[in-house]
Amino acid sequence: MKTLTPEQKRFLLSTIRDVPDFPKPGIIFKDITTLLNNAEAFTLLMDHLEARYKEYDLDFIAGIESRGFIFGAALASRLGIGFVPVRKKGKLPYTTVSEKYSLEYGFDEIEIHIDAFRGSGKRVLLIDDLIATGGTAEAAAKLIKKVNEELVEACFIINLKFLEGEKRLSPHTKIYSVLEIA
Repeated sequence: MKTLTPEQKRFLLSTIRDVPDFPKPGIIFKDITTLLNNAEAFTLLMDHLEARYKEYDLDFIAGIESRGFIFGAALASRLGIGFVPVRKKGKLPYTTVSEKYSLEYGFDEIEIHIDAFRGSGKRVLLIDDLIATGGTAEAAAKLIKKVNEELVEACFIINLKFLEGEKRLSPHTKIYSVLEIA
């Protein structure tokens, strides 16, 4: 099942809860916990991702903190490859490499262990639950390339198209979104 039917996409979307005014007024938060606790939906999603990526000859999946850990670790296990967490600054216990990125007001920073991919030239898939403005994803893409790995693609469960995050990320890698919200 390399592609999902419109009915399957509608089903997955129906399992994602909208939470108005979170984390601040005017924002409609896409809550994936309701997809995660629906065994049928989670299995459908993971079957789809496994079918899509099993022929990509990947070495690692890098998941962005924190919801990218859920999908990334599950997919890495299904594909029989390693998982690398991309974390916020100060959360990893060993020597790290970092990348700063801008926020609406200020900056943030993400890191990976310097030896996370056990060498260089490894084929890596970046994954997260959602792409919005693309700042964190762009920083993660730069970080993977900074340690001389091949970023094959970035995968998102949801793409909030109206925020145009893919424009920021597309110069760095191909992008695949399971679901798109215009």
